[in-house]
Amino acid sequence: MRAFRVAYDGRPFHGFQRQPDVPTVEDAIFDALRALGVADGKPEGYAAAGRTDAGVSAVAQTVAFECPDWLTPAALNSELPASVRAWASADAPADFHATHHAESRAYVYHCYAPDADLARAGDALARLRGENDFHNLTPDDENTVRDLRADVRRDGDYLVFELRAGGFVREMVRRVVSLVRAVATGHAEPAKVERVLGPAQIDGPEGVAPAPAYPLVLVDAAYPTLAFSTDEEAAARTREVFAELRSERATGARVAAEVAERVESP
Repeated sequence: MRAFRVAYDGRPFHGFQRQPDVPTVEDAIFDALRALGVADGKPEGYAAAGRTDAGVSAVAQTVAFECPDWLTPAALNSELPASVRAWASADAPADFHATHHAESRAYVYHCYAPDADLARAGDALARLRGENDFHNLTPDDENTVRDLRADVRRDGDYLVFELRAGGFVREMVRRVVSLVRAVATGHAEPAKVERVLGPAQIDGPEGVAPAPAYPLVLVDAAYPTLAFSTDEEAAARTREVFAELRSERATGARVAAEVAERVESP
């Protein structure tokens, strides 16, 4: 059994988990394994750390499965699209399960909020830390009690959130960000946090919609018993791919700004 750290740009994909008729990260991994002759479909023992939503990216998504010794991250990358890169691996015991054995997961969210008050954001987030029932911050109906560790800092026009928990219910991270941003920008009163954490169901306009998916990154899945080794060739290529992507999107932002400015002030 071997575990692989996988980075990906989530924007071209309809999420991580395999789905019919739409591209997913898991499809890309299974297609690569098929092309390499490792497995035809889902490999034996396969599991993943989490199921990121459409548009969500990752640094350390973790997948584990039975495979031959020659399957290094670089070998796996030879059949993966450039937007999906394995960059580290670890030997794992035969009964290892990447979902159940993850001690915690961590996400970072880059929230564009130039008008947000950092102190208000910090106060709202502090109330959400610890063990709470997040039933109003997920579409899920069961297992909504979670123990959340969270911090927020300002980086220029952005509020950067880092959230960690043993596991997250669906859309929880994005709804936490949405709620805190609303309080930080004055669109919601701090008391709304207490109402959201209360037992009453909050729906409709009074509820909390999820923030957009694309600023969210899965940055860690913690496995204390595994010792990951970085594949230097694969890691270098991963950095190159994402540096190219950063340059491309920075240029796109400048083009968008040029159009906006000239429309407003010809």
